[in-house]
Amino acid sequence: MIEWRDEGAILATRPFGETSAIVEVFSAEHGRHAGVVRGGASRKAAPNLQPGTQVSVVWKARLDSHLGSFSLEPLRSRAAVAMADRLALAGLNAVCGLLTHVLPEREAHVALYERTISLLDLLGQTDVWPLAYLRWEQALLEEMGFGMDLSACAVRGVNEDLIYVSPKSGRAVSRAGAGEWADRMLPLPPVLAGKGDASNAEIAKALGTTGHFLEHRLIKSISDRPIPAARNRLVSMISGADSAS
Repeated sequence: MIEWRDEGAILATRPFGETSAIVEVFSAEHGRHAGVVRGGASRKAAPNLQPGTQVSVVWKARLDSHLGSFSLEPLRSRAAVAMADRLALAGLNAVCGLLTHVLPEREAHVALYERTISLLDLLGQTDVWPLAYLRWEQALLEEMGFGMDLSACAVRGVNEDLIYVSPKSGRAVSRAGAGEWADRMLPLPPVLAGKGDASNAEIAKALGTTGHFLEHRLIKSISDRPIPAARNRLVSMISGADSAS
């Protein structure tokens, strides 16, 4: 019998048979990992198996290649915060949806895990959460090998007047360096490079650029599925948050 113990956050739960559930957890040392929770389909168990719930995990299986079973002990629920705030709920769904979509199974990503838990712990703090989420998407792209280099112009090497990102290389491009290709470039809002205005409107523009690399580079490299709809809903909410507040 193989067994390991870890801590993580629940990403998704789906029914398995009449009484059980398959739960996917993002853990520090074991990455995105699934297991069967016996009795997980019951009304008593359901509140503890919500996405975002922080859990202590014990996984057991006869062979490492088997699905195995989970014993989960809830440590901290984030459902109440998410249900009380529309932006928090959209954010939680976007984070869990993207991680379920793009993380390889059973591959540890410790730095990304730590950033993810820090982000989830900020749910409900609407003044800081959108910017924290943008930084998390940038970290996700970096971790998966599709990070952007915004330090200098890919064409001229200068670090001034950088207003574009190349959709192919992910490198910054200056106004002069873009030339006749300007209409094919992605915008580089200063907030994406850690500068200037961090309003929700500017953050939403930056998420348009990170979204290109998520959908057309990262996700296309692993599947033909579109970017999770939950992520698009979140961006729409952020883009309208300034006017709604």
